[in-house]
Amino acid sequence: MTKNKATLIGVGAILLWSAVVGLIRGVSENLGATGGAAAIYSVASVFLLLSVGLKRLASFPRRYLVWGSILFVAYELCFSLSIGYANNSRQAIEASMVNYLWPSLTMLAAIVVNKHRASWLIMPGLALAIFGICRVLGGDEGLNLESMLFNVQDNPLSYGLAFAGALIWAAYCTITARIAKGANGITLFFILTALVLWIKYLIGGGGQMNLDTHALLYLVLAGAAMGFGYAAWNIGILHGHVTILAGASYFVPVLSAVLSALILSTTLPLSFWQGAAMVCAGSILCWISTRRKKNSHRGNLDF
Repeated sequence: MTKNKATLIGVGAILLWSAVVGLIRGVSENLGATGGAAAIYSVASVFLLLSVGLKRLASFPRRYLVWGSILFVAYELCFSLSIGYANNSRQAIEASMVNYLWPSLTMLAAIVVNKHRASWLIMPGLALAIFGICRVLGGDEGLNLESMLFNVQDNPLSYGLAFAGALIWAAYCTITARIAKGANGITLFFILTALVLWIKYLIGGGGQMNLDTHALLYLVLAGAAMGFGYAAWNIGILHGHVTILAGASYFVPVLSAVLSALILSTTLPLSFWQGAAMVCAGSILCWISTRRKKNSHRGNLDF
């Protein structure tokens, strides 16, 4: 496989992930927040078993197996349930945007925990991403503190889960980079996520699941987007142009909002798009800050 072809496959993963928010919301509206998420991760696990396969547990470093499982499952629960628990489609998209603080937080964690070096651009980058989220949460009022607080208080669980997910994923990326030793437990992690969600669904009393043709279509598409997305990303990272893929991945918030708005037939105000653009710009600044230092201090970073 050529480098360019692998890169295109990696870009395909970015497009698939960008559609996930809208698809998860579409499933949850029919199967419920927990039941829908459990079904999605079950389908995604099947796709991953077919495309990536499942390695023996003994082949994984023990620390990676334990911490990777805990952090990955915790993140996926926060991410999927923050979308499922949203009161409406627009709120689901806003919650997903809060979750997209993770690129900036990951860069910050890499600097603090892994002692990676970065230029002064890390601070304005992080600030810009946070202000972007504030603008998104301000609703039609834009960057308005009172409006933002009112919006968050309308559904603190959804927004809180999204923010917790951003923190957890930043921790996952930072910790597993040090302990994975080249291992990839994505299939196992998805299976564990599905199991935890089904347990939550059963303990919580279940609930009615309306699995009609529309819901089934969304379920298959969501599972495929998640499963094949991770498989395609793995190919791109291993065999493609990593720098191109890393840069392109920071545009996921805007791409995700566009596709989610189309899938869910939701109109978003100008203030939302301005905030989403700020989140992207902030993430890119954080990324540039580390790349510049990598060029000046070769070997200090491994992104």
